[in-house]
Amino acid sequence: MSTPTEESVLASVPKQLFIGGQWRDASGGGTFAVDDPSTGRELVQVADATVEDGAAALDAAVAAQADWAATAPRDRGEILRSAFETIADRTDELALLMTLEMGKPLSESRAEIAYGSEFFRWFSEEAVRVAGRYSVAPNGATRLLTLKQPVGPCLMITPWNFPLAMGTRKIGPAIAAGCTMVVKPAGLTPLTMLWLAEVLRESGVPDGVLNVVTTKSTGEVMGPIIEDPRLRKLTFTGSTEVGRSLVEQSAKGLLRVSMELGGNAPFLVFGDADVDAAVDGAMLAKMRNIGEACTAANRFIVHESVAEEFGRKLAERMGSMTVGRGVDDDVEVGPLVDSSQRDTVAELVDDAVSAGAQVLTGGSVPEGEGWFYPPTVLAQVPTSARVRTEEIFGPVAPIFTFADEADALRMANDTEYGLVAYAFTQDYARAIRVYEGLETGMVGINQGIVSNPAAPFGGVKASGFGREGGAEGIEEYLETKYVGLGGL
Repeated sequence: MSTPTEESVLASVPKQLFIGGQWRDASGGGTFAVDDPSTGRELVQVADATVEDGAAALDAAVAAQADWAATAPRDRGEILRSAFETIADRTDELALLMTLEMGKPLSESRAEIAYGSEFFRWFSEEAVRVAGRYSVAPNGATRLLTLKQPVGPCLMITPWNFPLAMGTRKIGPAIAAGCTMVVKPAGLTPLTMLWLAEVLRESGVPDGVLNVVTTKSTGEVMGPIIEDPRLRKLTFTGSTEVGRSLVEQSAKGLLRVSMELGGNAPFLVFGDADVDAAVDGAMLAKMRNIGEACTAANRFIVHESVAEEFGRKLAERMGSMTVGRGVDDDVEVGPLVDSSQRDTVAELVDDAVSAGAQVLTGGSVPEGEGWFYPPTVLAQVPTSARVRTEEIFGPVAPIFTFADEADALRMANDTEYGLVAYAFTQDYARAIRVYEGLETGMVGINQGIVSNPAAPFGGVKASGFGREGGAEGIEEYLETKYVGLGGL
């Protein structure tokens, strides 16, 4: 197989809408640009769907639902397994495409592909394990039967930061459960989802089961779909602000809803922690995906006895990272996704510095093209700084200090968000107290990454509800039906 080039992958990826098993132009003929965040220049144009296109996509999903629900679970699982293997075979091609549209280094893109494709393998196995139960009623007069059936047509709205994985962990369980779907990928990074749609078509997904609609007018095009009584589920990954709005819109139809929203992850380092191990974990928790992840460590809450050592070692590691265009193999840190995101990160750093934070490394926008921001470590950050309450979504590590365990937990939980938290300690009893006391849906103890397709991903409080991955993931796409068996 020939080595993929920028020109070859951009030429090969579909750029139309995928509706009813067919690639087609937007009904109005409109397109919009997908840019390279490392240069700010246009890569390609893709179809810009209209309200009519959105309706057609839902029509196709509704029409395919009954036959798809009746398809044998093994057959659904084999489609996912085939797609998993195809993605693995074409990793280099997809990694380059993902890096071009999102900016992350090739190593990060390959890591996302390994993670994201695993949802297809996991749910290919879960497809044949959907089960109900049978029992005798307490009075012995009847039998109680429960069964699981697919929810029905789903709308999936995915974000730009993990353009493959945020799709596969929704599409995988939907296919396994027997649901059809309309997928709306982020306008900043739609190419990966279009590429994936073609892979799934080649893997045997029947016409209408998967429909992909790209558009810059998300609210205008998605609104009528959400209001359509034939839609039965809405799943969204993105900001809490948008998630709240979508939940309100979904209420009219009483849709099944799952929301994976914003985060403000605390990273706790206790005085007894192995500081070098904590720094290793911090590099994973902070710098995965250039910090553009809802699971990224947002606040480093470090015991005052080790704060200086931790900050110095973290600054040495982050300051030595190579920044550049992600397509170069030696690059470790790519650009942020667009100018708006870089401006937000720069504003948060400037605010912290003006409030008294000390810059240990980084801290200023570099000259040149593209939306780059250097890895930055801030020490002695006052609690008044905006980085304490706002999600950074960039390569910035602000360090706060604490005096005792109760203080650490109070600081960690002092946020409206509750997605994930990390804690480093060598005290087993403390670890239990901490993970039980943290108000988050996920906790990493002595590790800087928790995401795993075999585990339930999701948060509490303003970080949303519902779970993706694990045995719990397929339940989001299933309804429980009870049957009482009498006449015995």
